[in-house]
Amino acid sequence: MNNVVLVGRTVENPKLVTIGDGLMVCNMTLAVVRPFKSQESGEYETDFIPCVLWRGIAEAVAEHCKKGSTIGVKGRLASKIVEVEGKKIQTLEMIGERVTFIHLKGEPTN
Repeated sequence: MNNVVLVGRTVENPKLVTIGDGLMVCNMTLAVVRPFKSQESGEYETDFIPCVLWRGIAEAVAEHCKKGSTIGVKGRLASKIVEVEGKKIQTLEMIGERVTFIHLKGEPTN
C-alpha cells in the first residue's frame, strides 16, 4: 500500500501551470518538521518534500495558499529518474490526492 499523509508549511507561493489540453498542475515543496529532536543539535529538523498536485486540487492550493500556509496533504509517493550533470538520479515526490487547509497565511488567527 502506498499511502502518505503530511502536515507542513508551503515553502513558496504555489504556482499553477497549465500543460497539454488545459491540464493544471502545481509543483510545490512542503516543509515538514520531524516529531523528535536531533541527537546532535537538540533541535527539531525539517524535511522538504516535493509535492505535485493536479487539476482541482492544484487550482485550490494555488488560489488559497501563500508561502508559510499550513496544509495537510494525503497522497502517494512516486519515484522518477532525473538527469543531473549527465548522471541519472532516482528521486521521490508526493502526488497529492487530497488537501486540508489548516492555516492560510493572511488569514486571521482565532
